[in-house]
Amino acid sequence: MITNCGYIKRLTLLHLMLKEWKMELPKLVISVHGGIQNFVMPRKLKQVFGQGLIKAAETTGAWIITEGINTGVSKHVGDALRAHSSQCLRKIWTVGIPPWGIIENQRDLIGKDVVCMYQTLGNPLSKLTTLNSMHSYFILSDDGTVGKYGNEMRLRRNLEKYLSLQKIHSRKYYLAVSKEFGFLCSETGMGQGVPVVGLVVEGGPNVILMVWEFVRVSSPVPVVVCEGTGRAADVLAFTYKHTEEIIHMIQSTFNFGPKQSNHLLKILLECMEDGQLLFTFSFHQCKIESLLRSTHSLSFFPGTNLSALEQLNLAMAWNRMDIAKKQILVYGQHWKPGSLEQAMMDALVMDWVDFVKLLIEYGKQGPNNMLLHHLVRDVKQSNIPSDYRITLIDIGLVIEYLIGGAYRSSYTRKTFRALYNNIYRKRKSVVLHKSRKKSKEGQNLPEDPDSAGFIYPYNDLLVWAVLMQRQKMAMFFWQHGEEAMVKAVVACKLYRAMAQEAEESNILDGTSEELNNYSKEFGQLALDILEKAFKKNERMAMKLLTYELKNWSNSTCLKLAVSVGLRSFVSHTCTQMLLTDMWMGRLKMTKNSSIKVIISIILPPTILMLEFKSKAEMSHVPQSQDCQFTWHNGDQSSSSTKENISVVITDFLGYSNCILGSYEKPDDSQNFASHRGPQSLPSTRKVYEFYNAPIVKFWFYTMAYLAFLMLFTYTVLVEMQPRPTVQEWLVIIYIFTTAIEKVREIFISEPGKFTQKVKVWINEYWNLIETIAISLFTIGFGLRWADPPTQTAGRLIYCIDIIFWYSRLLDFLAVNQHAGPYLTMIGKMTANMFYIVIMMAIVILSFGVARKAILSPHESPSWTLARDIVFQPYWMMFGEVYASEIDGN
Repeated sequence: MITNCGYIKRLTLLHLMLKEWKMELPKLVISVHGGIQNFVMPRKLKQVFGQGLIKAAETTGAWIITEGINTGVSKHVGDALRAHSSQCLRKIWTVGIPPWGIIENQRDLIGKDVVCMYQTLGNPLSKLTTLNSMHSYFILSDDGTVGKYGNEMRLRRNLEKYLSLQKIHSRKYYLAVSKEFGFLCSETGMGQGVPVVGLVVEGGPNVILMVWEFVRVSSPVPVVVCEGTGRAADVLAFTYKHTEEIIHMIQSTFNFGPKQSNHLLKILLECMEDGQLLFTFSFHQCKIESLLRSTHSLSFFPGTNLSALEQLNLAMAWNRMDIAKKQILVYGQHWKPGSLEQAMMDALVMDWVDFVKLLIEYGKQGPNNMLLHHLVRDVKQSNIPSDYRITLIDIGLVIEYLIGGAYRSSYTRKTFRALYNNIYRKRKSVVLHKSRKKSKEGQNLPEDPDSAGFIYPYNDLLVWAVLMQRQKMAMFFWQHGEEAMVKAVVACKLYRAMAQEAEESNILDGTSEELNNYSKEFGQLALDILEKAFKKNERMAMKLLTYELKNWSNSTCLKLAVSVGLRSFVSHTCTQMLLTDMWMGRLKMTKNSSIKVIISIILPPTILMLEFKSKAEMSHVPQSQDCQFTWHNGDQSSSSTKENISVVITDFLGYSNCILGSYEKPDDSQNFASHRGPQSLPSTRKVYEFYNAPIVKFWFYTMAYLAFLMLFTYTVLVEMQPRPTVQEWLVIIYIFTTAIEKVREIFISEPGKFTQKVKVWINEYWNLIETIAISLFTIGFGLRWADPPTQTAGRLIYCIDIIFWYSRLLDFLAVNQHAGPYLTMIGKMTANMFYIVIMMAIVILSFGVARKAILSPHESPSWTLARDIVFQPYWMMFGEVYASEIDGN
């Protein structure tokens, strides 16, 4: 508490604030002045006031200085801090400087080196007031008076003047206040003091006197006047704009006589002498005449009297978002229901991201359900013949083609197609609604189209923006809505597929490179989200990777990232840890895991000596229903309660709130079990978990495959008997059971149609190799039952077929962390050498034909000619193999 402002050393006060309170030296001081009594501020005005003030303080590192009391303008500042400061990335320094004599519950503030509990709830009948709890620090000024304001202003002005003398030691540009208030940018650098800005909200005559002091001192202080807040602020704004009828307004506003009004007018006029130091902003609606005058177009529109919607359309036609924001879409403007939908539609079609953002912020709601239908209609009118009507079903087919694999768009599902045909083809409705019911597809369709709609409109509009190659619009829709990580992955996949299509179509205008750049941007966003989530909560990040996304073909984020080929995402520590945990199953091994598994397979009693993970340690690994049932019955812990909760990562990387997914939260009994440490499992349960682990299944399959190759090798090396031997029968059984397993894999794959199942399955390289190997063996097995000439052909097919089965070993080696990268490099190198081989073949054929024609002019037609053309020249590249034949005759 400061008891004597005249003798206090300002250096000591600043030392207290910087050293003892650990405050940072401000780069801007915002001095808020206004009414000390409670006043009502319109909701929209208060919201913009709070956002602008907090944004200005956050971006500039400013101090906000107020009266610090719980009434008047200080209370509105406190409400702004309560509403918006939680979203800030840095601390907001707010200092209250009230007079000691007006503070209620003063005794609670008396003490030394103690923590005081202050009651902010005041007595409504008392003339005193309480401190505002949202302020960071308070400096109480005491001159011995009680219940009087004004003695603190001297201390406050001295502190502000002293702060303005402090130097900022880095050369930067600091925005005095955000765009909402229209403050100027001031450049600060070596030798530049801390800028001070006044902010006037409402207030009485003393506030006008304070403005006069601000602009009339030797170092004038800029002042922002918030027009529309009432009393002094409105008078200042009106005086700034008008020089007539001021006396009448002063008399009617403050009930002053002529003498007092003239004196106050003189003060106001002196404030206006330096008009460049005074700024105003207004929340009231502007007439269209003002807009026309601002563009010097009034002479072309005599007698203009347009509605608010027509004003908005005119502003959009001019592409003047600033006019729409400041003068049309303002507080107090009334709009008919649905009147802004066409404006939103126009903004989307014209790719005006700022207008889309403005309309969403003003309306406080997302895009309407009808937008996507009209956007598709516009695509039809501009890109395809008029006699064909494009539908969302066609868009769904395009999405499925670009994403590929087993992905199925919601637009092509039976329920949506039936609803779409019912609403827009039979009934010719003008609004499209999308059904996403969780019930079976055979249920009755809703009679009212309003009962069905786009549940995630931002997701659908993101896909639309990506397909239209509107990156800025796509980024905007990515920042809004839910499931930010998977949206980034899907956008990355769509852009990459479109870039590949553009490259294959030989489009040479740089489209492919541009689309690849867009794909990389979204891929980096997905990686950034995963990194942020992993740092915040490792297990939750792993759950996000395997959470089943109902809105994206029931796929998972990890599966989509793998299909995209997003290597940086898949190689992230979080993804690798999850894959390792899934690979190991419940086995708890860190070193020599393969050796331990092989020994346990050979010697089953050693299974009981292995370590196993607890249920809590496996909570982030996806489990099937059967596996969850065995967890419930096998562990000695109570059942867990499932609760769907949303995971929200707020405002990281400068983006808005992003709901990433949901997961199943274990109950307290599970958490308690995790704290007690791992529990010993029964022997039968250990055996079950061991043989159910993927790594064990892999080694079982590998060992069985090696045994099969040994038997197959023995079969083809020894003489073939008229009837199959035991070894050959084992090979036959193995191959035919493998064929049955491949058929089962096709039928249980995700695509709905059988042809699509086969197409997706055969696209896998090793599936194609196995299909060829099984087919050749089947042919050889049928021929080996015939007589010797045909049986010999069957044996030869056996000998050729074993090549494919041996090459299958490369797939097993790909699992190894050392051999896998080499196989990948060899595969890419082989693909890149294709054109080199073609060039070599051309050289060999040209040389071989000329050589054979010169050396053998009397050859008769035979197949040996084709062999000699290629065979001998090929080996001659490696040395003089046929030198004697060349020079012999």
